Amino acid sequence: MFCSKIFISFKKCAYYKSIPIIFDSNFLSLIMQEHIAVSLIICYLTLSFAYSVIEKIMQWQNSKDYYRNHFENSILENHIPSALVLVLVMECISIGLSLFGLYRLYGNNETQISLWGLVSIATTLLVLMTGQRIAQDYSGAMNITVYFILTVMGIYML
Repeated sequence: MFCSKIFISFKKCAYYKSIPIIFDSNFLSLIMQEHIAVSLIICYLTLSFAYSVIEKIMQWQNSKDYYRNHFENSILENHIPSALVLVLVMECISIGLSLFGLYRLYGNNETQISLWGLVSIATTLLVLMTGQRIAQDYSGAMNITVYFILTVMGIYML
């Protein structure tokens, strides 16, 4: 019904035959796939983690100095390089699982690997939040909570 109204209103247009196809419900269902919302969440979190990895690698010394200042007077003060490597490995695993999960989600409509990617992201965020709490950076921990809530929403959707 919606399609026919659009067709009538654009009937005088020179390309009137192509306009109804754009608004056809079958065509839209091909574009709007079943897992579009969770795919956007996974893309957002993957891009955030990828940027974090690139930034840490490209500015390794600056990252070490920043975190050494951030965690001074805490139990992590002497373990900054190993903690950074741990976080980098966790972020890379999360990125890999998420990208492969997206591929399987759209290739085979298989959600298991995407789910494990989101669980990996959630675990990494829990580690990051724990570090912020140890450093007594409560606003930093609160910022990570927003990402964590988004991740849990994605897990729930799958």
